[in-house]
Amino acid sequence: MHAELYQIADELRAIASLGLHFCENGYDRERYEHVLQTSARLVAALQGGSAEEILADYQGNLQHFSPLSAVEAAVFRAGKVLLIRRQDNGLWALPGGLVDVGETMAQAAERELWEEAGVHGQAAELLGVFDSRLWGSPSRMQLYGFVFRVESQDEPALHTQAGEDLSPHNEVLETGFFGEHELPPLSPGHDVRVPVVFRLERGELPAPFFDR
Repeated sequence: MHAELYQIADELRAIASLGLHFCENGYDRERYEHVLQTSARLVAALQGGSAEEILADYQGNLQHFSPLSAVEAAVFRAGKVLLIRRQDNGLWALPGGLVDVGETMAQAAERELWEEAGVHGQAAELLGVFDSRLWGSPSRMQLYGFVFRVESQDEPALHTQAGEDLSPHNEVLETGFFGEHELPPLSPGHDVRVPVVFRLERGELPAPFFDR
Protein backbone atom coordinates (compact mmCIF):
# COMPACT_ATOMS: atom_id res chain seq x y z
CA MET A 1 0.00 0.00 0.00
CA HIS A 2 2.82 2.44 0.82
CA ALA A 3 4.47 1.75 -2.54
CA GLU A 4 1.21 2.49 -4.36
CA LEU A 5 0.69 5.75 -2.43
CA TYR A 6 4.28 6.84 -3.12
CA GLN A 7 3.64 6.16 -6.81
CA ILE A 8 0.48 8.30 -6.74
CA ALA A 9 2.42 11.11 -5.05
CA ASP A 10 5.17 10.83 -7.66
CA GLU A 11 2.66 11.02 -10.52
CA LEU A 12 1.06 14.11 -8.96
CA ARG A 13 4.49 15.68 -8.59
CA ALA A 14 5.37 15.02 -12.24
CA ILE A 15 2.03 16.45 -13.46
CA ALA A 16 2.51 19.57 -11.34
CA SER A 17 6.12 20.05 -12.45
CA LEU A 18 5.17 19.76 -16.11
CA GLY A 19 2.23 22.14 -15.65
CA LEU A 20 4.33 24.75 -13.83
CA HIS A 21 6.94 24.56 -16.58
CA PHE A 22 4.52 25.26 -19.43
CA CYS A 23 1.55 27.17 -17.94
CA GLU A 24 1.09 30.83 -18.87
CA ASN A 25 -2.08 31.52 -16.92
CA GLY A 26 -1.86 32.63 -13.28
CA TYR A 27 -4.91 30.59 -12.29
CA ASP A 28 -3.39 27.46 -13.84
CA ARG A 29 -0.17 28.11 -11.94
CA GLU A 30 -2.09 28.25 -8.66
CA ARG A 31 -3.78 24.93 -9.46
CA TYR A 32 -0.50 23.20 -10.32
CA GLU A 33 1.11 24.59 -7.16
CA HIS A 34 -1.80 23.12 -5.21
CA VAL A 35 -1.23 19.73 -6.89
CA LEU A 36 2.47 19.94 -5.93
CA GLN A 37 1.55 20.74 -2.33
CA THR A 38 -0.89 17.80 -2.30
CA SER A 39 1.87 15.44 -3.40
CA ALA A 40 4.17 16.76 -0.64
CA ARG A 41 1.43 16.33 1.97
CA LEU A 42 0.87 12.73 0.87
CA VAL A 43 4.58 11.88 1.15
CA ALA A 44 4.76 13.62 4.53
CA ALA A 45 1.82 11.58 5.80
CA LEU A 46 3.54 8.36 4.70
CA GLN A 47 6.89 9.30 6.23
CA GLY A 48 5.69 11.20 9.28
CA GLY A 49 7.74 14.20 8.16
CA SER A 50 7.22 17.83 7.26
CA ALA A 51 5.23 18.67 4.13
CA GLU A 52 7.01 22.04 4.00
CA GLU A 53 10.45 20.39 3.81
CA ILE A 54 9.33 17.96 1.12
CA LEU A 55 7.76 20.81 -0.86
CA ALA A 56 11.04 22.73 -0.66
CA ASP A 57 12.83 19.70 -2.12
CA TYR A 58 10.24 19.53 -4.88
CA GLN A 59 10.63 23.21 -5.75
CA GLY A 60 14.38 22.69 -6.09
CA ASN A 61 13.72 20.21 -8.91
CA LEU A 62 10.76 21.21 -11.05
CA GLN A 63 12.22 19.29 -14.02
CA HIS A 64 10.91 15.96 -12.69
CA PHE A 65 8.76 15.10 -15.70
CA SER A 66 9.61 11.44 -16.27
CA PRO A 67 11.00 8.38 -14.42
CA LEU A 68 14.59 8.49 -13.22
CA SER A 69 17.23 6.25 -14.82
CA ALA A 70 19.21 3.82 -12.67
CA VAL A 71 21.72 1.08 -13.48
CA GLU A 72 22.98 -2.12 -11.89
CA ALA A 73 26.02 -4.24 -12.67
CA ALA A 74 25.81 -8.05 -12.71
CA VAL A 75 29.29 -9.62 -12.53
CA PHE A 76 29.19 -13.43 -12.80
CA ARG A 77 31.98 -15.80 -11.87
CA ALA A 78 31.72 -19.61 -11.76
CA GLY A 79 27.94 -19.42 -11.68
CA LYS A 80 27.86 -16.87 -8.87
CA VAL A 81 26.95 -13.17 -8.94
CA LEU A 82 28.71 -10.32 -7.15
CA LEU A 83 26.59 -8.62 -4.47
CA ILE A 84 27.23 -5.77 -2.06
CA ARG A 85 25.77 -5.42 1.45
CA ARG A 86 24.25 -1.98 1.75
CA GLN A 87 25.04 0.24 4.70
CA ASP A 88 21.56 1.81 4.86
CA ASN A 89 19.60 -1.39 5.54
CA GLY A 90 22.23 -4.12 6.00
CA LEU A 91 20.78 -6.15 3.11
CA TRP A 92 22.42 -7.36 -0.09
CA ALA A 93 21.99 -6.01 -3.62
CA LEU A 94 23.54 -5.72 -7.04
CA PRO A 95 25.96 -2.77 -7.24
CA GLY A 96 24.10 0.15 -8.76
CA GLY A 97 22.76 3.69 -8.59
CA LEU A 98 21.44 6.64 -10.58
CA VAL A 99 22.89 7.62 -13.94
CA ASP A 100 24.85 10.88 -13.96
CA VAL A 101 24.29 13.52 -16.63
CA GLY A 102 26.83 13.05 -19.41
CA GLU A 103 27.14 9.27 -18.97
CA THR A 104 25.91 6.45 -21.11
CA MET A 105 23.99 3.73 -19.28
CA ALA A 106 26.95 1.37 -19.70
CA GLN A 107 29.42 3.91 -18.31
CA ALA A 108 27.17 4.44 -15.29
CA ALA A 109 27.03 0.69 -14.60
CA GLU A 110 30.85 0.47 -14.77
CA ARG A 111 31.23 3.50 -12.46
CA GLU A 112 28.77 2.19 -9.88
CA LEU A 113 30.54 -1.17 -9.87
CA TRP A 114 33.82 0.57 -9.08
CA GLU A 115 32.36 2.93 -6.49
CA GLU A 116 30.43 0.28 -4.58
CA ALA A 117 32.54 -2.88 -5.00
CA GLY A 118 36.00 -1.56 -5.89
CA VAL A 119 35.87 -3.53 -9.14
CA HIS A 120 36.78 -2.32 -12.63
CA GLY A 121 34.83 -3.91 -15.45
CA GLN A 122 33.40 -3.48 -18.94
CA ALA A 123 29.69 -3.60 -19.71
CA ALA A 124 29.14 -6.45 -22.16
CA GLU A 125 25.37 -6.95 -22.44
CA LEU A 126 22.12 -5.29 -21.44
CA LEU A 127 20.19 -7.97 -19.55
CA GLY A 128 17.01 -6.07 -18.85
CA VAL A 129 15.06 -2.90 -18.15
CA PHE A 130 12.98 -3.07 -14.96
CA ASP A 131 10.21 -0.71 -13.81
CA SER A 132 10.60 -0.03 -10.07
CA ARG A 133 6.82 -0.01 -9.58
CA LEU A 134 6.57 -3.65 -10.68
CA TRP A 135 9.60 -5.05 -8.87
CA GLY A 136 9.09 -4.09 -5.24
CA SER A 137 11.44 -1.11 -5.07
CA PRO A 138 11.01 1.05 -1.94
CA SER A 139 11.81 4.21 -3.94
CA ARG A 140 9.14 6.90 -3.67
CA MET A 141 9.98 7.93 -7.26
CA GLN A 142 9.46 5.74 -10.29
CA LEU A 143 12.77 4.38 -11.65
CA TYR A 144 13.75 2.55 -14.81
CA GLY A 145 16.51 0.14 -13.83
CA PHE A 146 18.95 -0.96 -16.57
CA VAL A 147 20.81 -4.15 -15.55
CA PHE A 148 24.06 -4.84 -17.42
CA ARG A 149 26.21 -7.94 -17.42
CA VAL A 150 29.68 -6.61 -16.73
CA GLU A 151 32.87 -8.55 -17.43
CA SER A 152 35.65 -8.23 -14.85
CA GLN A 153 38.56 -10.22 -13.50
CA ASP A 154 39.13 -7.89 -10.53
CA GLU A 155 38.67 -9.12 -6.99
CA PRO A 156 36.09 -7.17 -4.97
CA ALA A 157 37.24 -4.70 -2.33
CA LEU A 158 37.85 -6.29 1.08
CA HIS A 159 36.00 -5.26 4.24
CA THR A 160 36.80 -5.81 7.89
CA GLN A 161 34.62 -7.92 10.14
CA ALA A 162 33.46 -4.76 11.90
CA GLY A 163 32.13 -3.42 8.61
CA GLU A 164 34.84 -0.79 8.16
CA ASP A 165 34.69 0.13 4.50
CA LEU A 166 37.83 -0.27 2.41
CA SER A 167 36.18 0.41 -0.95
CA PRO A 168 36.32 3.83 -2.70
CA HIS A 169 33.04 4.92 -1.08
CA ASN A 170 31.42 4.16 2.27
CA GLU A 171 27.98 2.95 1.15
CA VAL A 172 28.95 -0.73 1.37
CA LEU A 173 29.63 -3.00 4.35
CA GLU A 174 30.69 -6.18 2.52
CA THR A 175 31.04 -7.72 -0.93
CA GLY A 176 30.83 -11.32 -2.04
CA PHE A 177 29.92 -13.80 -4.78
CA PHE A 178 26.78 -15.88 -4.25
CA GLY A 179 25.15 -18.75 -6.12
CA GLU A 180 21.50 -18.77 -7.09
CA HIS A 181 20.55 -21.15 -4.29
CA GLU A 182 22.71 -19.56 -1.57
CA LEU A 183 21.58 -15.96 -1.81
CA PRO A 184 21.82 -13.84 1.37
CA PRO A 185 18.94 -11.63 2.59
CA LEU A 186 18.32 -9.29 -0.34
CA SER A 187 17.20 -5.67 -0.33
CA PRO A 188 13.59 -4.99 -1.47
CA GLY A 189 13.35 -5.18 -5.24
CA HIS A 190 16.56 -7.18 -5.49
CA ASP A 191 14.87 -10.12 -3.77
CA VAL A 192 12.69 -10.68 -6.85
CA ARG A 193 14.99 -9.26 -9.52
CA VAL A 194 18.26 -11.12 -8.79
CA PRO A 195 16.74 -14.58 -9.49
CA VAL A 196 15.53 -13.27 -12.87
CA VAL A 197 19.03 -11.95 -13.60
CA PHE A 198 20.39 -15.48 -13.09
CA ARG A 199 17.86 -16.79 -15.64
CA LEU A 200 18.81 -14.04 -18.10
CA GLU A 201 22.50 -14.90 -17.69
CA ARG A 202 21.77 -18.57 -18.50
CA GLY A 203 19.72 -17.62 -21.56
CA GLU A 204 16.47 -19.02 -20.16
CA LEU A 205 14.77 -15.68 -20.84
CA PRO A 206 15.34 -13.56 -23.96
CA ALA A 207 17.62 -10.58 -23.26
CA PRO A 208 17.14 -7.76 -22.91
CA PHE A 209 14.11 -8.34 -20.72
CA PHE A 210 11.59 -5.50 -20.49
CA ASP A 211 8.30 -5.05 -18.65
CA ARG A 212 5.33 -5.23 -20.99
